Amino acid sequence: MADSFSCHRTLDVNGKSHGYYSLPALSDRFDISKLPYSLKILLENLLRHENGVDVTASDIEALAQWEPKAEPSTEIAFTPARVVLQDFTGVPAIVDLAAMRDAMTNLGGDASLINPLSPAELVIDHSVQVDRFGTMDALDLNNQIEFKRNQERYAFLRWGQNAFSNFKVVPPNTGIVHQVNLEHLARVIFGDEKDGELMAWPDTVVGTDSHTTMINGIGVLGWGVGGIEAEAAMLGQAITMLIPQVVGFRLTGKLPEGATATDLVLTVTEMLRELGVVGKFVEFFGDGLANMPLADRATIANMAPEYGATCGIFPIDGEAIRYLKLSGRSDEQAALVEAYAKAQGLWREDGGVEAEYSAVLELDMGTVLPSLAGPKRPQDRVLLSDMQSNYREHCCDLSSGRQTKQEDRFENEGGDTAIHDEIVPPPPVANVEYDGQTFDLTDGAVVIAAITSCTNTSNPAVMLGAGLLARNAFSKGMHVKPWVKTSLAPGSRVVTDYLVKAGLLDDLEALGFNVVGYGCTTCIGNSGPLPEAIGNAVRENQLVVGSVLSGNRNFEGRVHADVKMNYLASPPLVVAYALAGSLDVDLTSEPLGKDRDGNDVFLKDIWPSSQEIHDLVADTVSADMFRKGYASVFEGDDRWKNIDAPTGDMFAWQGDSTYIQNPPYFTGMTMDPPGVADITGARCLAKLGDSITTDHISPAGAIGENTPAGEYLKSHGIAKPDFNSYGSRRGNHEVMMRGTFANVRLRNQLAPGTEGGWTQYQPSGEQMFIYDAAMKYQAEGTPLVVLAGKEYGTGSSRDWAAKGTQLLGVKAVITASFERIHRSNLIGMGVLPLNFIDGENADTLGLEGTETFSITGLGDGTAETVTVTAVAEDGKETVFTARVRLDTPKEVEYYRHGGILHYVLRQLAGENEPSRAAA
Repeated sequence: MADSFSCHRTLDVNGKSHGYYSLPALSDRFDISKLPYSLKILLENLLRHENGVDVTASDIEALAQWEPKAEPSTEIAFTPARVVLQDFTGVPAIVDLAAMRDAMTNLGGDASLINPLSPAELVIDHSVQVDRFGTMDALDLNNQIEFKRNQERYAFLRWGQNAFSNFKVVPPNTGIVHQVNLEHLARVIFGDEKDGELMAWPDTVVGTDSHTTMINGIGVLGWGVGGIEAEAAMLGQAITMLIPQVVGFRLTGKLPEGATATDLVLTVTEMLRELGVVGKFVEFFGDGLANMPLADRATIANMAPEYGATCGIFPIDGEAIRYLKLSGRSDEQAALVEAYAKAQGLWREDGGVEAEYSAVLELDMGTVLPSLAGPKRPQDRVLLSDMQSNYREHCCDLSSGRQTKQEDRFENEGGDTAIHDEIVPPPPVANVEYDGQTFDLTDGAVVIAAITSCTNTSNPAVMLGAGLLARNAFSKGMHVKPWVKTSLAPGSRVVTDYLVKAGLLDDLEALGFNVVGYGCTTCIGNSGPLPEAIGNAVRENQLVVGSVLSGNRNFEGRVHADVKMNYLASPPLVVAYALAGSLDVDLTSEPLGKDRDGNDVFLKDIWPSSQEIHDLVADTVSADMFRKGYASVFEGDDRWKNIDAPTGDMFAWQGDSTYIQNPPYFTGMTMDPPGVADITGARCLAKLGDSITTDHISPAGAIGENTPAGEYLKSHGIAKPDFNSYGSRRGNHEVMMRGTFANVRLRNQLAPGTEGGWTQYQPSGEQMFIYDAAMKYQAEGTPLVVLAGKEYGTGSSRDWAAKGTQLLGVKAVITASFERIHRSNLIGMGVLPLNFIDGENADTLGLEGTETFSITGLGDGTAETVTVTAVAEDGKETVFTARVRLDTPKEVEYYRHGGILHYVLRQLAGENEPSRAAA
């Protein structure tokens, strides 16, 4: 590697001399004293990887002289130190690597080159579902069902664990990937041998889950990428990016009595969404950090995707070192982290030099109030005191479909015909018999109350707070309402350990919050079925019911298909709403229920004090718990060890498998890239509105029986109870492409009056499933486009939102704006992302979606704009300009090759053939 600025130095720690690339060594040339913490980490990354090709001296100079207010324009290559995956996105990533080995062989290259070059760790956490709940054996039963459903997937991952070097798997029933990452996998600072020298460098990471940003809480720079981009990173490809703007968020004061870290993060999310931070880094600073535990920082960092930022990072300081030791890291590792951070100017101290930022927000944490967010977006914060009115407002909208319009015509005094206001019938009441009880179910019923998701289960304060609230309620003789499906899904086994030590797990279980699994359950859509009697009552009466969960995502159709209103809340509030059993209540002024003597019990009567929670955290959470919990983290239980897994360097594909199939991305691939061509004669597959999430696009949740995916599984002899979820079948492209754009809440304007995966096939106008229409178009050789509004692709970093789009035959997606990860994923699959010119959209241009589209003027991919011509059936032409969102030269290269994996394959296959590599 080059060292144009002579920055190589040595650092003595723990009796060892570590080489490192010194940032202060740049001070003779550049003033980087006020460079944001996150950009210092990027700067070190460039110094360490300078090679004159991917990283040049001019790249380093550009970053060292960063202008806070300037629009991003300079591209750099970022090389993460490691990759972290979860199984929903990890399985297809390993499927792709296995397919790439086959393709490499077909191209005449060396298949062994398809191998992670840096640590890649996969945590199986997304497959457990809440099939059983509220019983002492729920955990074991759910675990049994999980292994039965996913035997084939797990055998495949066991194969991958042995076939690929630098690849480890954390088995099921261990914890949530981001919590495991925070509590165990993160190094913060690496200290390993490189090229014969002991070196030290910052831990940086990209992950196949958007909430990879949780690791920002301990000072590790990282963010979520699509599985496609993660695969390229594993294969040694740098991630190209524009030097970003950095928004500073000053925190002062401390949380008041009664407020939680969840309330804080929902407030921060609302503020940052309002400012607009998509594509930007966010960095937290200020005196308030002195009052903020590491777990609270991780809670805020976790939800960076919800406020739209690439990352939401905190600096390394004494609190980070305390947490490293508390979570069982060695004293030697903690010493290396502290010494390196101080040597590099990455250490936070009270009264230290304040960085310069592109913009600054400020929050006095003392003003934070108890809050929730919903009913369908995490940035829509609702004060606890406003929850009842918020519920009523949205319930009215959601229940309008069942209202009966009764027109009462009469003549008014002027002799004109008038109509009385419509008469709305009272909401239905369903009388339900369930579990030996009879009760009435109506709108607003909380049918799911779930303590789930890494956002909060990593935070001892809110978890112990929930336990204390449960204890206080149970001691008064209170019980959860019988229609509430309760669940507790800790993010790691350490959580259970400290709940047991505190004597609170019994109290949670007494209210039905039994441990159902160690994984991402309700938040990812693995909430499992509602009890049959309750689910039938909801569907038959079209009830507008709700869920309250301690998660980070509540998009439409995500939590449960029958639950239309979903609110994010702290774990204590989850317990409180389970006790109340309804959203139609003001918990700040109305009782939760009654005690055993018939007296009203209010939330304030059972809410634990901040001091009580603080003392309990100090008394119960210990380093020994973490050391014990992670001592054998990669070994797994007997179920995992006894899986019969295939062997060999090449995977033996099974043609009859409904879980793992060889994807068609590399079929017919040659060493010559396809290049860039105009798109002509295209039809619109879907015309969509604003805030279309990757949950709307990518298959997620349960597989409907009468959907294209369901019909496919039935045709292969799979019974409905064994369908499993879309997420668990991400290794089979046949299932996934059939589920793309099939979310039950998707509203395609080409098929008005419908919800779900419907469209109109053109030019006949016949209504059919999107998949069926796409296959008809493909058979005719007709390319496809998608039209959409603002914030297209928000949400999780679902690579299948791009893979499915490409497999359906979509060549271009034209939107008002994209979320960062999805735009990148589309390019990674060879799909062209375009934006309408500011102020224009499909509606202002008068586009119906029934036109025939042509996209011209892309040239070799470097054009900034293209011309789109839409020809209606009557011959009318609408011509408009669209911006090309191939934002970096590397993205242009990926698009020219048909996708990032094709680019990597050609590079690796041509390494020993310079003429081909140049091509």
